[in-house]
Amino acid sequence: MNKNVQYLPMKIEEYKTLLPCKNSRRDGTMNWKQIEKKLHTECKWTPAGAQILLTLARQYGSFVLNNALALSIALGIEDGELGL
Repeated sequence: MNKNVQYLPMKIEEYKTLLPCKNSRRDGTMNWKQIEKKLHTECKWTPAGAQILLTLARQYGSFVLNNALALSIALGIEDGELGL
């Protein structure tokens, strides 16, 4: 089994623990800058990587990204062209 698939449940739990899963502002919206900062400081993403990761999640969601994960595994693409 591909290691990315194997570690996916652990990554999900890590992000659930570190990041707010529900609305983080009183008006019911997410504080995206706060999430981006935590991805950088606590999850060890570079600032650019944290921004791109959050943008991908927000724009495409789990359905598209799940399919992208499956396709990249089938094609043997581990790091991609951006090298994040």
